[in-house]
Amino acid sequence: MKKTVKIVFVAMILLMALTITVNAASSGVAPGSYTGGGASVTSINKIGNQIIQIVSTVGSIASVIVLVILGLKYMMGSAEEKAEYKKTLLPYIIGAAFVFAASTIATVVFNFTTNLG
Repeated sequence: MKKTVKIVFVAMILLMALTITVNAASSGVAPGSYTGGGASVTSINKIGNQIIQIVSTVGSIASVIVLVILGLKYMMGSAEEKAEYKKTLLPYIIGAAFVFAASTIATVVFNFTTNLG
């Protein structure tokens, strides 16, 4: 039951993020033509890309460090501890996959929403 609730919760968050992005993209302002407060869309895109790159790099480094720690604990642990580490391994792998794919997912969503208008 808890697993189903988690899956529904993650799906709802993804749906809300996609809806907000689509609404922002379909607001009637052509990409590249809006200059609010002196900041152009290209400078905002550049800053966004830098932020995504930094978050992706930090997340990748953290994922590798956690994997090394889990591997060492698994090798040194008893049978009961190994069973516990196996339970935590699947959520870790899913999370690490999202971290490694975060920049690609953000780029795909951005390109999709930009091409709608």
